[in-house]
Amino acid sequence: MFTRFLSLLQRQAKPFLALSLTVAVATVTPILHAEEGMWTFDNPPLKLLKEKYNFVPTKEWLDHLRLSSVRLNDGGSGSFVSADGLLLTNHHVARGQLQKNSTAEHDYIRNGFYATTPDQEMKSPDLEVDVLESMENVTEKVDASGRGIAEETKALKARDAAIAAIEKESTDKTGLRSDVVALYNGGEYWLYRYKKYNDVRLVFAPEQQAAFFGGDPDNFTYPRYDLDMAIFRVYENDKPIHTDNFLKWNVKGAADGDLIFISGHPGSTQRQDTVAQLSMEREVVEPAAIAYFKHRIEVAQQYATQGPEQARQVATLIFGLQNALKAYVGRDEALNDKAVTAKKQAEETDFRSRIDANPEWKREYGNTWETISAAVGKQRPLFPGSIYRRTDSTLMRLALQIVQYVAEVKKPDGERLAAFHEAGLESLRYQLLSPAPIYPATEKLFMTSALTQGTEKLGKDDAYMQAVLQGGDPVAVSNALVDGTKLADPAVRKALLDGGEAAVAASTDPMIVVARRLDPIVRERNRMIHDEIESVLTPAEEKLGKARFLAYGKNAYPDATFTLRLSYGTVKGYPMNGTVAPPFTTFYGLYDRATSFSDKAPFDLAKHFADAQSKLNLATPIDFVSTGDIIGGNSGSPVVDRNGELVGLIFDGNIESLAGDFVYEGERNRAVAVHSAGMIEALRKLYGAGELADEIEGKRQE
Repeated sequence: MFTRFLSLLQRQAKPFLALSLTVAVATVTPILHAEEGMWTFDNPPLKLLKEKYNFVPTKEWLDHLRLSSVRLNDGGSGSFVSADGLLLTNHHVARGQLQKNSTAEHDYIRNGFYATTPDQEMKSPDLEVDVLESMENVTEKVDASGRGIAEETKALKARDAAIAAIEKESTDKTGLRSDVVALYNGGEYWLYRYKKYNDVRLVFAPEQQAAFFGGDPDNFTYPRYDLDMAIFRVYENDKPIHTDNFLKWNVKGAADGDLIFISGHPGSTQRQDTVAQLSMEREVVEPAAIAYFKHRIEVAQQYATQGPEQARQVATLIFGLQNALKAYVGRDEALNDKAVTAKKQAEETDFRSRIDANPEWKREYGNTWETISAAVGKQRPLFPGSIYRRTDSTLMRLALQIVQYVAEVKKPDGERLAAFHEAGLESLRYQLLSPAPIYPATEKLFMTSALTQGTEKLGKDDAYMQAVLQGGDPVAVSNALVDGTKLADPAVRKALLDGGEAAVAASTDPMIVVARRLDPIVRERNRMIHDEIESVLTPAEEKLGKARFLAYGKNAYPDATFTLRLSYGTVKGYPMNGTVAPPFTTFYGLYDRATSFSDKAPFDLAKHFADAQSKLNLATPIDFVSTGDIIGGNSGSPVVDRNGELVGLIFDGNIESLAGDFVYEGERNRAVAVHSAGMIEALRKLYGAGELADEIEGKRQE
């Protein structure tokens, strides 16, 4: 729970959670809705596909789709769409890099961007993209590390060390990024090896108003009329990569009733959490998170009223916070929906009854739910500290990471904090040395706000607050820290990293000085959570993962973990507001919606759309919906047909998909995508990007 929430605070990537729905209590046997599931590529739903659609993807089909799919490590998914490294994703996934490249003179979010020649392609400051090259089941290696160790804390440390060793050995041997991933709540551990790229250059992005037409009112709804797309090109050794694994573009796109597949990286679901864990989410996490996001949005919006440049500086932050807020409001409503809670309780009752019916299983696993409930009870009082012990300062986050980095890299790999294992150090340094701009005014504003709120919520005697404030006023302390630090300069950060513990210990930079005071407090809290809670929860959740295999077999999918998954479904409308939502929207609908609101924000037309309406075939589909099962992190996922050809681009979920974190409801739950025909129509006729469209369609002359 802590890591899920804190991860969202760091990335604030757009999640696919919506706002209201009553979910019928269905059978709790392992029989799934035909379209339910975020399946790993080692265990695709071949039987279900065969039974309903008489289609079984081959190994070659699956391998090609896997190698054509990418993960963007600042949150989101994408796919290669040309042999020369063109990468398709969402505008809102690319938005962070657009923001970091923008200036007061060049606002690429507001105005869009198109590189008409290769030399104009704009390098991203700190974007890494990963391609999943291979997968290996390492469950036995991980399990063996803690076998025979009675003390829970020591067993968890042994497991952590084994995972670090597996990752390092793989990285050293292959040169690939190597991550051990826990699936089925730890019922299985897999080693995922990625080819990573960090020279990623922007080729095309439309204006924000084209990508996010309808703004926050239309967000998480359908029908939609958004051109939520962006195109990068991936380079290696200063040259565009050449790959045989890219998705052929189907210009006609998907038709009503077509079978489709979604290949992406859903971030996190909690469909296998116990009722006790979901109760904490409902009673503690969601209310606190909602209050936190509302506060930050209010502070940022007030700053934005000071002028156009101030508004530009916080626009992406506000966008992400509003998405996060809407997501947590959706989670809160789902967890308070009696039908949802009844369904989760029925599932747990069925699971427990199956375990209790077998005496051997009951001896091994029967008390696991009580163990988890006790650990959750210890989590509850700690959560306020997890949310309010913050500075909301990029500079302070960098300072603390630097202080910890120089200390951790001296230790044996297996004894380090998880973020500093050898296999991930290169990616971490890449982020720490990002040249992205940091704005002093927003740093002061958000630090002051966080310290003021933290003092109010935790008390002025809280150790974390004391370490930062030292009895001072939040405004004065924040101003002094930001004015005095040099950490906005990547060269200064690099010198500290390269200088090691001696350089950090000798530094008089005020941010580093505070970070040195914070470090032992943060470490002690992490140690307590690790030793007293995670050491109990991790083996207990692993037990439930293994018990689930015994009770139901492996005909189910694991919770999402921001790793590559395959979902499927059909293009299909659904009952809505007493009528029926269409499977597609068209450019006709876009212009009608703008006209119906007198072209007033947020329903005003982007300039390219307003200027070139007569050039378009208005009957061309722009967006569509399918029954595919998605969640946050699927943003930018390709939608492909039976032939593995690209027919769409996932960018949202509808409002009826509110319970997607916890349950899947197939009647009205829909994934919303940009249509392949609409993207090509816009590139050619609105943006004058014919050469780019030719490359995408495979028409470019060499």
